[in-house]
Amino acid sequence: MSYQLVVFTGNANIPLAEQICQHLSIPLGRAVVKSFSDGEISVKLEENVRGRDVFVIQPISAPANDHLMEVLLMTDALRRASADRITLVIPYYGYGRQDRKAEPRVPISARVVADLIECMLPHRLLTMDLHADQIQGFFRLPVDHLFAAPAFVQYLRSKNLDQPVVVSPDSGGVERARFLARQINAGLAIIDKRRPRANVAEVMNVIGEVKDRTCILYDDMIDTAGTITKAAAALREHGAKSVISCATHGVLSGPAIERLQESILDEVVISNSIRLDPEKKIDKITVLSVASLVGEAIRRIHNEESVSSLFL
Repeated sequence: MSYQLVVFTGNANIPLAEQICQHLSIPLGRAVVKSFSDGEISVKLEENVRGRDVFVIQPISAPANDHLMEVLLMTDALRRASADRITLVIPYYGYGRQDRKAEPRVPISARVVADLIECMLPHRLLTMDLHADQIQGFFRLPVDHLFAAPAFVQYLRSKNLDQPVVVSPDSGGVERARFLARQINAGLAIIDKRRPRANVAEVMNVIGEVKDRTCILYDDMIDTAGTITKAAAALREHGAKSVISCATHGVLSGPAIERLQESILDEVVISNSIRLDPEKKIDKITVLSVASLVGEAIRRIHNEESVSSLFL
């Protein structure tokens, strides 16, 4: 590619952006992104981007509305400054769980966010482990969908786990769990959650062999940690020797840290797609970096090479 690669970031995850730039051997683009006293977002690019191939790193994590507004304003600033191509790198796509009308008179918020992003006229979107694959179809621009699985595969292989079995905490995540199980040569199990009738406690049925096995609960995210800690308890009740949780996005809101600390989980492995605040760092949590994976995807997009071949 004849034009220069430049990477900028908002305030959502500056450490990840710095690591990605280290992988690419380029400096992080200079920009000032701040809030006025009334809460309005202010953006100023401090270097020339005319004719450049620009990537903006910005997960839409909490506070999601602020981080979404930052990336929208940065995109507009780049377009008005005559950047040749703008790719938004959104490792965590906020509002992704609101991807359909689950009940009457509610919005499809994931589509609304897609429309807002498209209004700013970026050229491409790069994201990771969407909560629902159909979100890609909400966009009319090219979407490259990365998977954090390679980082988890490498880490789990290094642990030499005894009789591992990958467990999907619900039926919707079976394909994700099957892929990881195949990569680390592990068994597969599923937790089937059912509520027999109203006001009766939810029953967790374990489908698959977990007795005396090392169970790896694999999901796209951990938010309040209610589901994952209950699933871990159910696995122990069914004879699991140990339980590890792996999830791409560590949202970790509300009582999540307290629940994880008090749970029977032996380890909680997440990626750095979302910045982990210092007060949330506990001994049980292991953070894997996806900077090299995202950085390689950026390099390939810049050089007009295949991104999907990263996962073959």
